[in-house]
Amino acid sequence: MSENNKIVPAIELKDVYLSYDDKKVLDGISFTVRKGETKIILGRSGGGKSTIIRLILGLIKPDAGRIFIDGEDITDYSEPELMRVRQKIGMVFQEGALFDSLSVYDNVAYKLHEQGLPEEIVEQEVRKMLRFVELEDAIDKMPNELSGGMRRRVGIARALIGHPQIILFDEPTAGLDPPTARTICELAIKLRDLENVSSVFVTHEMKNVEYLTSEYAVINEKGEVVFEKEGEKLCLINTEVLILREGKIIFSGTDEELKKTQDPYIKRFLHGR
Repeated sequence: MSENNKIVPAIELKDVYLSYDDKKVLDGISFTVRKGETKIILGRSGGGKSTIIRLILGLIKPDAGRIFIDGEDITDYSEPELMRVRQKIGMVFQEGALFDSLSVYDNVAYKLHEQGLPEEIVEQEVRKMLRFVELEDAIDKMPNELSGGMRRRVGIARALIGHPQIILFDEPTAGLDPPTARTICELAIKLRDLENVSSVFVTHEMKNVEYLTSEYAVINEKGEVVFEKEGEKLCLINTEVLILREGKIIFSGTDEELKKTQDPYIKRFLHGR
């Protein structure tokens, strides 16, 4: 295959190093996220998971190594150049990170209002995104009227505005009860399987890993989205797990490979010890 015909990954980190003061946070990290793939990043807190997201957004620069978005080397980009690249990326923060003084409508519409689009187009787009996260009836509410899970879903709707092909999830289910956390994972699965979105999903919760690696979304005959278990009809090849330890990748592969690992640290980690 010629160089030009190779499929360009959505995200690629090549041999990335980063230290804060004398503490090595990332120690030669390399991985790719293919188009339409979800990469789940696991690790203990302080292990560099969220740092990877900040590097992808260009909020911090690596000490060494290169970072590519859609084949474009953004490592040395200036802030104006990064702003253009960030248009392709949606970001879902741990707390939903909504503007408390703005309604759900204005929170989701924020990026479009900044771009000065006509209101009828803005409203159409906002309603479509809120429908995707099943919150259209909350369009006029204020953030303080929403539950934690609803705030998180509004955060996802806001991240989806402009149809970015890359979404970064930073601990999106932290502090949520299990059914709500499952809803957030289902949204990530829908994005992967129905919208072909590439994503990085940073988490420390094993239940999320189980959902994301064992279920896929399809549209049934009635036009509804349903979730099916892997193995009934197909095997998931578009979701992989990456585990960080002391700034290094100590595991990269499928959930099946993860379950077979004999590494004592990983086995303890998976069982929450």
